[in-house]
Amino acid sequence: MTRTLHVRIESPDRSDLEERLEAIDAGEDVEPGETTLSIENLETFGRVFRSTNLELLEAIVEHEPESIRELARLVDRNPPDVLDNVNELADYGLIELEENGSAKRPVVWYDEIDADLPLTTVSGRSKANA
Repeated sequence: MTRTLHVRIESPDRSDLEERLEAIDAGEDVEPGETTLSIENLETFGRVFRSTNLELLEAIVEHEPESIRELARLVDRNPPDVLDNVNELADYGLIELEENGSAKRPVVWYDEIDADLPLTTVSGRSKANA
């Protein structure tokens, strides 16, 4: 079954995402459903989902690296740069960092990302329809 993370441009409310991640961490059975990550604006969305971060997400899903250093080798980048990107992804709830001895293992819990990107603001739509 495909696990999808839905991303929207709107005022951030990460409570649902955080609760689901905590339940998964606790080993609880989590019903498949819509998990939504809200990103505050298009500029932030572009920064978080830039090509270097997407490359990291794909490498994590495909290779399941045991550490950030191994992830850096997989994408042929410097470990400190990868660490910065991984921390940003973790801050937004896009990955989890599991303790793996002295290393941290990056984990992605979803198989695909579905993004809802409005091209106009709500006020812009109402002006166009007026």
